[in-house]
Amino acid sequence: MRDQSSTVSRRSLFAGAATVGAVAAASSVLPSVVKNHVPTASPSLPKPERGGGYSLSEHVQQYYKTTRI
Repeated sequence: MRDQSSTVSRRSLFAGAATVGAVAAASSVLPSVVKNHVPTASPSLPKPERGGGYSLSEHVQQYYKTTRI
């Protein structure tokens, strides 16, 4: 006969173990990814005196090149 006092099924036990394993694997890889990816700061431009703020940066020029037909 089965013991009715246990509410944890074998399926949920294996699913939990798989989840813990996936989290452990991801957390062991994550620090090396964060250390290797260091964003570079772009030089800040002075704010315009009369408002606006649009500038034709390299990023915007690259976007415009990709939209040409």
